[in-house]
Amino acid sequence: MSYLRLPYDEAATAAEMRSDCRAVGDALHLPAKPTPAEVAARAAVAPPPSLLFEDYPREVRKPTPAVTEAAARLARAYYQD
Repeated sequence: MSYLRLPYDEAATAAEMRSDCRAVGDALHLPAKPTPAEVAARAAVAPPPSLLFEDYPREVRKPTPAVTEAAARLARAYYQD
């Protein structure tokens, strides 16, 4: 009679895995992630974002591509007759 042997241990319960994750987070001194309820509570008391264009002043310049000497040499060679 052959026995089925799994290549890994039995999966832990959700509570055990959560406990392991919290222990690792505590050991690594990771910041606590806010719960969805905490995020919603902060958003509920925060002022609404402004819809005015003046409240978002910024000028976005178009990037200027840099043409290297090698690229210029290739372009000259390509367009020569």
